[in-house]
Amino acid sequence: MDKVLMDLRPEVVFLGRAYAKPVMNRICGLRFPRQSCSHGERGFLEVKSSNSIATTSSEGIDSVAPRMLLGNASSNTNGSSSTARFWTSPEEHCVLESCEDEYGGIIVIPEKLPWNTNAFAYVLQESLSSWKMKGKKGIWLKVPLGRSELVPIAVKAGFKYHHAEQAYVMLTYWIPEGPCLLPANASHQVGVGGFVINENNEVLVVQEKYCSSTSVGAWKLPTGFIHESEEIFSGAVREVKEETGIDTEFVEVISFRHAHHLAFGKSDLFFICMLRPLSFEIKIDEQEIEAAKWMPLNEFMEQPLIQDDNMFRKIIDICIARLGKRYCGLAAHQVISKFDGRSSSLYYNVVEPQDFNCQGV
Repeated sequence: MDKVLMDLRPEVVFLGRAYAKPVMNRICGLRFPRQSCSHGERGFLEVKSSNSIATTSSEGIDSVAPRMLLGNASSNTNGSSSTARFWTSPEEHCVLESCEDEYGGIIVIPEKLPWNTNAFAYVLQESLSSWKMKGKKGIWLKVPLGRSELVPIAVKAGFKYHHAEQAYVMLTYWIPEGPCLLPANASHQVGVGGFVINENNEVLVVQEKYCSSTSVGAWKLPTGFIHESEEIFSGAVREVKEETGIDTEFVEVISFRHAHHLAFGKSDLFFICMLRPLSFEIKIDEQEIEAAKWMPLNEFMEQPLIQDDNMFRKIIDICIARLGKRYCGLAAHQVISKFDGRSSSLYYNVVEPQDFNCQGV
């Protein structure tokens, strides 16, 4: 009988990571053995040896090939070091390291993805089989930019694109038959505009360096998009500071617009915030802003951009009503809900009758 003779001093590597003994690691609030998948899920092994692999015939090599990752075995006939990567046995399999989300779905740990594409393809199929048997439903697979070679393998296995950011692409797999119940990608982008008026009844306005042909030469409020995990009120303060150099304090959300089918087919929320100026010397962002100045309110309102647009004209009317204390906007209040235990901003109007006239700007 042909045999494969191996004189090895093994160093076990689980999914491309070497460990001398089992190490427990807390991941997503759970504990996982980083060396092996216990109870029959031992995982992909890599054995580094200091001796060569010898065979008595080519048939011996062929008998081992199904358990090896092709292209990853090497040897040297003069007895120098060699490396062989192989599966522990046909019966044993490995699942991708993961944790459960709050709905019982699976979140694959992106830092623990196999570094070999053949290994990833094999373990992915084994993982899907295991998760199906366990009754799992939704699978989330985050592939970092540097591992983009894994994306076509996942797509071929049935994963679908969910969303992409600069550093990764997120793919999902819905196991049960019927419609997918995983939440869709974010549907909105959020913008803010700052209405800042000083004691001389002058409004802080800007001319953008890059704008549509209809807005060339027009003076407008400082605007921009809020960042991820940024509050509406702090986003408005930041945008005004970045574009004009003016420090401000948030007063209220005066109004907001909801529009659809805009950039990338997404919906858009745009919040107009009244801000109180804390400084007055303008220093523009020359990358985005052509000019900025304090403009008399009446002059600002008389611009064709304002007078010919029902929405802009209404926004300014509301701001003027707020200045005259005939209108109250939405102030931000920090609250904690038992639903998620987190602090969040709740925007609401004044409810006490004695405070109906609002505070002055």
